[in-house]
Amino acid sequence: MDLPSGHVIREGIECVHFDRVHAWLSSSYWTPGIARERIEHASRHSALVLSVFAPDGAQIGFLRVVSDKARFAYLCDVWIDEAHRGKGLARIMVRHVMAHPDFATVTTWTLATKDAQSVYAPLGFRDVREEGAFPNTWMVLRKS
Repeated sequence: MDLPSGHVIREGIECVHFDRVHAWLSSSYWTPGIARERIEHASRHSALVLSVFAPDGAQIGFLRVVSDKARFAYLCDVWIDEAHRGKGLARIMVRHVMAHPDFATVTTWTLATKDAQSVYAPLGFRDVREEGAFPNTWMVLRKS
C-alpha cells in the first residue's frame, strides 16, 4: 500500500512537531498526561522516529522504534491524527520501519495495543499467547 497522494514520510526528530505529538500522546491511554520533555527525550534516544505529513504540511502521524538494530525492535507511540484514520497510514508507517535497512537483521518485532490489533494483524503481528513459549518467558516490571 502506497501513501495517499501528496503525503510524505520523514525520518528523524528534526521534523517532528512536538507540540502536536505531545497533544496526541498526552491524551492516549498508554501515556495520559505525559510531559512534552519526556516525549522529546524518548524520541532523541529511539532507534528511529517517523512522521507522516499531509499535503498541506501538517504532521498527521508519528511512531518511534526502540531497538538494538540487530535482533529486537519495539514499535511504540504509533499515532495517526483522528481526522486521517482509516487510510492505512499506520500500516504504511510500520511497513516502512520494518523494511528499513537499519533493521534488516531484526527478527523479533513487538508492540503493545489495547485496541488496534486489526491494524497490525495483517502485517503478521500475533498475540504472544499464540506463540507458545512467550507467555512463559516474557516478564514485565512497571515502576510507578
